[in-house]
Amino acid sequence: MSNAGLRRSVVLKKRPHGEPVASDFEIREDAIPEAGPGEVVTRTIWLSIDPYMRGRLREEQTYAVAIQIGEVMTGETVGEVVASAHPDFVPGDIVVGARGWQSHSVTPGGQLVKITKGAAPLSAYLGVLGMPGATAYAGVTEICKPKAGETFVVAAASGAVGSVAGQLAKRAGARVVGIAGGADKCLWVQDSLGFDDCVDHRSLDLRRELQAACPNGIDSYFENVGGAVQAAVFDLLNPFARVAMCGMVSQYNEQTMPPGPNLGFVVGKRVLIQGFIVSDRPARMTEWRAMAEPLIADGSLAYREDVIDGLENAPDALTGILSGRNFGKLLVRVAADHG
Repeated sequence: MSNAGLRRSVVLKKRPHGEPVASDFEIREDAIPEAGPGEVVTRTIWLSIDPYMRGRLREEQTYAVAIQIGEVMTGETVGEVVASAHPDFVPGDIVVGARGWQSHSVTPGGQLVKITKGAAPLSAYLGVLGMPGATAYAGVTEICKPKAGETFVVAAASGAVGSVAGQLAKRAGARVVGIAGGADKCLWVQDSLGFDDCVDHRSLDLRRELQAACPNGIDSYFENVGGAVQAAVFDLLNPFARVAMCGMVSQYNEQTMPPGPNLGFVVGKRVLIQGFIVSDRPARMTEWRAMAEPLIADGSLAYREDVIDGLENAPDALTGILSGRNFGKLLVRVAADHG
């Protein structure tokens, strides 16, 4: 918790070499900011931890702007408005969109979205009803396009994106096979999410087990992991398969990228492989929330959260998500939710 009148922020102290560690970051305290014209000050309640954050710690810029030494680490939050100089927001409103690993943020009002209290748990707006859910929705409906009678495979199936992607494919009528790390995650994917099968990527013979789970090959694949998992899946892709390239978490800590697979098969099998970033599709977030909120309310869309308490533990949380230590959507509870 922050001291009265002070804001706590986690800033980048030095660039990680390989896996991020707590000493790569430091806590900085300063005065809680005031709202300038059109701005809103929020008290952070929930902070999202996501694999893409590792890319922002690299000196070279990827699709996301790199964090500079001494800058506040970026991350989407849900918070309570404590001061506002914007006509659309008043103290007590709950908003999503302020960015930063900090106890308080000042944000232009146009970058915030007000949340209707009671529609869903506030934390859900950073997971199943937030960027991860909208990512799954865009990748499945625009690229994978699963159909009845087809086999859909999703990597990191117990994660915030993969769990939603598989459920959407199941609703489309496809046979859904997840890939996850460990017996507990695989059991949850099958029992709680209703996937047809789930393969443990730690298996001694991943290729054999995946082939047994997909006897008719793979028609669409939602990629979150890369590496050995991707190689095993690509061997089983059917002609005219579709691949949504969402993430490659197995490579995010690598200093030198490993050689990629030989993609010559793409020609012979006429495989469509497409990378995508959900921020390219802002309208899909609104569309997804309108569709998903009722499914959350009636329990037909399942999700799981992994909560860590305390802003100071955000660096360790990031290390954990990159190694697969989390089980479900990873969140940091920065402050109490009084609503």
